[in-house]
Amino acid sequence: MQGEGHFAGTPAYFIRLGGCDVGCIWCDVKDSWDAGKHPLFDVETLADSVIKSGAPICVITGGEPAMYNLEKLTNLIRTAGIRTHLETSGVYPITGEWNWITFSPKKFKAPLQEVYELAAELKVIVFNKSDLAWAETHAEKINTSCILFLQPEWEKRQEMQNQILDFIRKNTKWRISVQTHKYLGVD
Repeated sequence: MQGEGHFAGTPAYFIRLGGCDVGCIWCDVKDSWDAGKHPLFDVETLADSVIKSGAPICVITGGEPAMYNLEKLTNLIRTAGIRTHLETSGVYPITGEWNWITFSPKKFKAPLQEVYELAAELKVIVFNKSDLAWAETHAEKINTSCILFLQPEWEKRQEMQNQILDFIRKNTKWRISVQTHKYLGVD
């Protein structure tokens, strides 16, 4: 199940790719950073697993999935009529064919300008109050059809949730995203 953003609550098949050099201190999947610690699968095997799942959406995430050329994988998945969604920090060029791109910039490594035009949703993780102003700097650069989300960092959700809600009341272009899957205990 997709637990975050615009498609929260939608059944989805997730492919988590190993490898990330962005280094977010609050990352909840730090075990994904070292690609060498994870098994390798060929593209056809991955696509076949997605197709057999029956899920209407395949979310490719990481680590940082844009570190890899995803063209062949997304072509195989889309040919089967399954939507392809990418979750990226935007620090690498985007490859592949995507129905939806969730762009989640990080302070630790600057995103590429081209990603601002490609994003369907901007998701900013809010770890402290200053992240709200930082989010606005990215919202100014994003394409006009992009949906804007603020998401409390999981460990600080109690503290940040109300600050996000107060901010959204004054800045109505934003929405809140919560990690529904964590509340439900779904991986």
